[in-house]
Amino acid sequence: MSEPVVTIRDLNYRYRGQKGFALEGINLTLMRGEFMMLMGPSEAGKSTLAATINGLIPHFHMGKLSCGVEVMGRDTKEFSVAQMAEIVGMVFQDFEAQLFSTNVELEVAFGPENFAVPREEIKARIDENLNYVGLDAFRNRPPSTLSGGQKQKLAIASVLALKPQVLVMDEPTTDLDPISKMGVFEITHRLCKREDLTLLIVEHETEEALFADRIALIKEGHLIKVGQTREILSDVDLLESLGVMPLGIPKFFKAAGLTELPLTPDEGVETFASSGFKINEAGYQRMLAAEKAALTQKNSPLIECKGLSYTYVGEVEALKNVDLEIHRGEMVAIIGQNGSGKTTLAKHFNGLLTPTRGEVLVNGKPTREQGIFKLGQSVGYVFQNPDHQIFSEKVFDEVAFSPRLRNFSEEEVKQRVTEALEAVDLAGQEEEDPFTLTKSGRQRVAVAAVLASNPDVLILDEPTTGLDYSEQRSMMNMVRRLNENGSTIIFITHHMWVVAEYAKRAFVMKDGDIILKGTTREVFSQGDVLRDAFLRPPHFVEFSYRLGYTFLTPEEMIACLEGVHS
Repeated sequence: MSEPVVTIRDLNYRYRGQKGFALEGINLTLMRGEFMMLMGPSEAGKSTLAATINGLIPHFHMGKLSCGVEVMGRDTKEFSVAQMAEIVGMVFQDFEAQLFSTNVELEVAFGPENFAVPREEIKARIDENLNYVGLDAFRNRPPSTLSGGQKQKLAIASVLALKPQVLVMDEPTTDLDPISKMGVFEITHRLCKREDLTLLIVEHETEEALFADRIALIKEGHLIKVGQTREILSDVDLLESLGVMPLGIPKFFKAAGLTELPLTPDEGVETFASSGFKINEAGYQRMLAAEKAALTQKNSPLIECKGLSYTYVGEVEALKNVDLEIHRGEMVAIIGQNGSGKTTLAKHFNGLLTPTRGEVLVNGKPTREQGIFKLGQSVGYVFQNPDHQIFSEKVFDEVAFSPRLRNFSEEEVKQRVTEALEAVDLAGQEEEDPFTLTKSGRQRVAVAAVLASNPDVLILDEPTTGLDYSEQRSMMNMVRRLNENGSTIIFITHHMWVVAEYAKRAFVMKDGDIILKGTTREVFSQGDVLRDAFLRPPHFVEFSYRLGYTFLTPEEMIACLEGVHS
């Protein structure tokens, strides 16, 4: 890494119609062959900064840009987006918006054709890049028939076919399931070893930052710190203060009093041994016993599936002979890759789907006998995208909709709305337009609207998708409070750290079947079965397992460490 490829000097940018700067005083240099990760909370300016490198700012997004960006000697103010595309490739967060051709092969050919690349060379680039991302067998398929992970790989292949010298990827794994994420990250790991490519990736997944050469941290349009990956990831307090998730392993060792912090499971095992740390066996067993006792108290079945099978019209079985029990007062997670049957299962709990075979009981009665309206009083469902659920112009009316539908008096409606908004920390925002709120805020409105029916069970489908770490933690802390106040919680998620920290039991699904169930600790101790379901425990859990224990959080392990008092 000898010469600068991207140089940003004293960059200020303000979107048209906005008073404040989206970016202010940005100075940053990327060297040839470098892999830099850009991290920060929502609304920090990450995507805006990414868009300055290929000329989308200032040529496409209108606004005021001062000073500027130079890529391989080209000032982005002086060169068009099309001219910058010769040297800068961009993979967007909304990768589906990037795909428009009728088949995979034509999608990859589109860019080179526009740059008048000779036909034989285009064919070679199609073969090379479809092979590179593992889509060679799909070359005649329409992009619309691909999975989310495959579409993202196609977007990457299409950009690589232009042979860019700089590749910018804006949150390339958002909304993808664990196996799709792994597939995309596997490609980025190979890309970062290429000396002919300079890589800038905007990402929330801190474990993936381990592969970067350097990390840039941004907040409110300002670069807070740029440094070597080890230096940045070891600064646990700084990451937490910026709303970026710190790694569990350095967090544990910092709490244990070390200053030289390991980052990976391998380093953690080595440091644990060399530091002379020891787990208090009696403390660990007490923790397990307390966990078991708490679960034993929750023994009243609220939802039961007996031989549940379901087949969508004209398709293979989506659920196969599922048996499960969820008890009153529990907080459980349903996990698995996309297409494993998680959402199909959950939709049986509130009557959105009825079994093809077998039955589902809620409060001891078959769902097919209760109907959606009655089940809606017992089982509340919050969808993955709150915008699919919200339709009112005021927060109050959105939350009041269900109680009004059930003919409660306006006094009762007002009381229910007040209690629901207090539960989700939105008290005082009754007159707000829900659509002006952040994604996290809209998610809370959707939860409040369900809570106003006072259901026995609350189902949350991907409650943390599209939120940054601070928002994810805030959302899940709220959900935990609801559980502590008596609500039974079922959540579906792709974020394994959320399962580790918040679920008491977990069900692992694969191909319509529950292949593993038990306490979260029991489930995460079965690494081989999880991998078979294309899941992976968090690094911290993996590290503790290699020491002969299964700790779900750094705090748990600190509490069982001999001679250390946090």
